[in-house]
Amino acid sequence: MNEPATTTQPAIFYGHGSPMNTLEPNRHTEAWRRSGAAGPRPRAILAISAHWYVEETAVTAMARPRTIHDFYGFPAALHAFDYPAPGDPALAERVRALLAPLPVRADHDWGLDHGTWSVLAHVYPDADVPVVQLSLDARRDAAFHYELGRGLGVLRDEGVRIVGSGNAVHHLGLLARRADAPPHDWALAFEAQVRDCVLRDDVAPLIDYERFGEAARLAVPTPEHYLPLLTVLGARRPDDRAAILTEGIELGSIGMLSFALDRAAA
Repeated sequence: MNEPATTTQPAIFYGHGSPMNTLEPNRHTEAWRRSGAAGPRPRAILAISAHWYVEETAVTAMARPRTIHDFYGFPAALHAFDYPAPGDPALAERVRALLAPLPVRADHDWGLDHGTWSVLAHVYPDADVPVVQLSLDARRDAAFHYELGRGLGVLRDEGVRIVGSGNAVHHLGLLARRADAPPHDWALAFEAQVRDCVLRDDVAPLIDYERFGEAARLAVPTPEHYLPLLTVLGARRPDDRAAILTEGIELGSIGMLSFALDRAAA
């Protein structure tokens, strides 16, 4: 296989939703697939997943990250799913250097969790693009995670695609069990507010998202699914355009908003 050229890469946020999206093609997974087929192929991916939320900043530094099945109660086929993408220890060291003097631990135990592989299974189904994961730091606030993206944005010019995976709206406690359940009004309102801010490059309200009141409190009861969105926005360039890849509320309270930031986006 030929090495991909080092070309400027987009930064992309995916609303990953249910792990079952790995196995069940739908309009969202089709949009994810198209995002992989469009534009230049990356030499590597730096992924920020909602499901690595720990009290430190860490980066996976192994050559062969394992596929982590960090869920329960799903079909055996999902528990057996493997995404054998290679790691990239050199990229992990580059991340640590870019974020210095912030301490970033080189991790050799984690791997790729379902926030990463449930999306990449559609974006790069051959699992042949190296993937490194960066943790979310549970000790730190929204502004910190936005600044991480600012510090890492230069990687885009080095052929690295920055990928965030979470959900702008994520309230499992108010999840509907019927696939055809209507979305909650607050979920629609908050996703629309986030979408509008992304499109007009108005990041301040998204960092201080609690200003959106009750809708924000319900949409973001805990921050881990929201924070990857901010890291992606931190990597935005002044000449980037935002393109909405897919959107909508599933199961009443899960927002599927996904967007790409790229000079070529329209």
